[in-house]
Amino acid sequence: MPSNPANSDLPAVAETPADAGLLDALQHQVAVFARRAEQTRLGGVGQARNSMDRAAYLLLNRLDLEGPMGVKALACGMGIDSSTVTRQVAPLVDSGLVKRTSHPEDGRAVVLALSPRGLARLEEVRHSRRELMARVTDGWSEEERESFTALLTRFNGSLSELMGSVSEAGPAS
Repeated sequence: MPSNPANSDLPAVAETPADAGLLDALQHQVAVFARRAEQTRLGGVGQARNSMDRAAYLLLNRLDLEGPMGVKALACGMGIDSSTVTRQVAPLVDSGLVKRTSHPEDGRAVVLALSPRGLARLEEVRHSRRELMARVTDGWSEEERESFTALLTRFNGSLSELMGSVSEAGPAS
């Protein structure tokens, strides 16, 4: 497969002029979305707005959805390295949102779990973010919200998969 001159880690993609225009529009909209998301931090509305950073929200959310787990499992599930999870979890433990406990089968291993305080805080932030999403998509039909969510989920999955395969391939020679 020919190499991509813009980034030698990514495979080249054959495109027609119409594809190029559509892909240019897509990448522009993704860039605008990233800017808007960063500007607002998509942190919700009201008092909870911007009260929890993205990393904390994602960590707490994963612990809530999947239950207690070790640092390695948490890192793997989030597609980041263990040292990053350790660094991001430390302030959550210090503030009482996450608790460290012994693994039920191996008392030497440490498991991270959402504390009752962490769950209450997460629910507060979720409610605020849910309200923001309701406002942003006000006037959208339920079908449009479902389609957008499905496509964004698919886009994020494809991006994660592509970046995983690029990082596994290592540096280009």
